[in-house]
Amino acid sequence: MIVEGRAVLVRGDNIDTDVLYPGAQLNIDEVEEMKPYLFEGLDPSLRDELGGDTVLVVDENFGAGSSREHVPLAMRAWGIRCLVGKSFARIFYRNCINLGLLVVTCPEVVDAATSGAMLSIDTETGEIDVDGRRFQAHPIAPFVLEMISAGGLVAWGERRLANS
Repeated sequence: MIVEGRAVLVRGDNIDTDVLYPGAQLNIDEVEEMKPYLFEGLDPSLRDELGGDTVLVVDENFGAGSSREHVPLAMRAWGIRCLVGKSFARIFYRNCINLGLLVVTCPEVVDAATSGAMLSIDTETGEIDVDGRRFQAHPIAPFVLEMISAGGLVAWGERRLANS
């Protein structure tokens, strides 16, 4: 699978989910209603840069803190296609995969990407192109790609049960 998009940079290490989505809005369960609160405690103006072609480029330990599923859900609702980071908090990483949002670790891409750069990610080979410069990440496991393509763990499970 090839994932392409425009880089939106979120700079800073150890950005936690508490600043990515406010606790006071955790009672919202409609995904579209979550969108206005993404990045609320970090930098609400980042929402102005989002669109259906976004690849979010982040630094070290992104998504630390509590395991707010609202963050990847709101990111998907905004049309974020993928996150590329130096590293991710373990629970945040799993929440993204479980909710159908691709996450790729490649510190070299984060260092090379500029705001608005075009990224192309080959999930099968791990090759990432940033405005014509090539970098190598680990390929994404086929099982993870199946879950992403299905829209997340629940949809993947439902599909498997329907086919058995």
